[in-house]
Amino acid sequence: MARRWTPQRLMILRRIRVTICVVSLVLASAAAFAFTARKTVALTVNGSTRTVSTYAMSVDRLLQQQRVDVKTHDLVTSTSGDALQDHAVVTVRSAYQTTITINGQEVPFWTIATSADQLLGFFKENDQQAAKVTVNIGNVYNQLTGGLVINAKGPVTVIADGKTSVAPDGRLPAASILDSKGITLGKDDRVNVEQDGGTTILRVRRVTHGQETRTKDIAFSTRTVTDASLQPGQSEVRQEGVTGQQREVYAVTYVDGQAESESLVSKTTTKAPLDLVVAVGPAKAATNDDGSPSNDTGDGKHQSGSGSSHNDADNGKASATPSAGPSASASSKPTSEPSSSPTASTPTDNQSSQGSGSASTPKPTPTPTPTPAPQPQPTGLWHPTPAQAQAYAAGAAAQYGWTGQQWRDLVTLWNHESSWSWSAQNPTSPAYGIPQANPGSNMSLFGANWRDDASVQIAWGLNYIKGRYGSPSAAWAYWQRIGWY
Repeated sequence: MARRWTPQRLMILRRIRVTICVVSLVLASAAAFAFTARKTVALTVNGSTRTVSTYAMSVDRLLQQQRVDVKTHDLVTSTSGDALQDHAVVTVRSAYQTTITINGQEVPFWTIATSADQLLGFFKENDQQAAKVTVNIGNVYNQLTGGLVINAKGPVTVIADGKTSVAPDGRLPAASILDSKGITLGKDDRVNVEQDGGTTILRVRRVTHGQETRTKDIAFSTRTVTDASLQPGQSEVRQEGVTGQQREVYAVTYVDGQAESESLVSKTTTKAPLDLVVAVGPAKAATNDDGSPSNDTGDGKHQSGSGSSHNDADNGKASATPSAGPSASASSKPTSEPSSSPTASTPTDNQSSQGSGSASTPKPTPTPTPTPAPQPQPTGLWHPTPAQAQAYAAGAAAQYGWTGQQWRDLVTLWNHESSWSWSAQNPTSPAYGIPQANPGSNMSLFGANWRDDASVQIAWGLNYIKGRYGSPSAAWAYWQRIGWY
């Protein structure tokens, strides 16, 4: 019997066909998504390159998946930007901290340079005015700087102990070059790398410590005493002043035989100073208009026991001393009666009530001057001039590849923002510092001393520009349109 095609059966078959189409489309889309989302990426970490497959959509996610630990000052670049694309090249270069000297000021500096010559080259890229920059290597035998190539391009001039020689292979680390020259370093000796024209110089500076003893004069003081035997206004020197002496011991640090710094270790008084004593006559007694002695002469008569103040009180008379209330003070009237206040007439401890002896002033006990505690010196680019800040930023920006017009645009941008002042404060917002971080505390990620250390401000500012705009030129273009960045 033939199967009948009822409308109900026809509807069921249609639903089955639609379901099969939808499932096929979903599976095809999923397959296409899986095919396109899967990426092959070249990942380079500190010169070591490997090819990885990933479904990560961003560079940050890729690094998390590959367990690449990226620290604050590390430099991460990608040929596809932050959004990861197929066949992108992601490069991670770990930063380490060395010390550079800019025009005599030592500054910690985070760098990704693989050689001292490259690091110096970063500064030369953007600072054609050539601030004098050297790289200081604290201990050339440690793991970090021991592997730092001095000059990958050619020979190195070695200067130590007043002698100059040439090491032909600058690709060696500092420790190997010094060993080849038979130069042994002391614990505190300093090694730095600098460039003079086209010559790379590896310089050893010998550091020694010693003590110096010095004699310092102690100035005498002047002491004045009152002598009633002298006329008012008359003075006599009763004892000549004698200068004392103090022995001070300093701990001194010498660099290549020249004193560089010192600190006070101790001080001892070897000869006490003697005061200059000057006797002066008593003050001239005050007189009334008619020439008679004034009652306020301070001669002690009111304290002789026959004064009128106590008798006035006994006889029921009002005292001449005003009451303590403000209204009494304001309404009191002058009177010719002698005051009963003892203030003007009571002899002091150093003056005889009879006025016949000279005052004896006790010699003050000299207070020893405490030895000042050494204050810790701030580290970093502390309160620099705008020129020093730009010299530092020149090398830091070059590590991002920002040279030429990129560097000039960065200088212009931060000229408008802060004039390169480490303490620039926006009057209408919490923005602060050379890059005008808003608020300034955002920079604490790069260092706790962000208020005073321009190296922290510059490091944060460069990282901010890279993350938000990609380059200083893009940030400057945005600033020109909007007025801020």
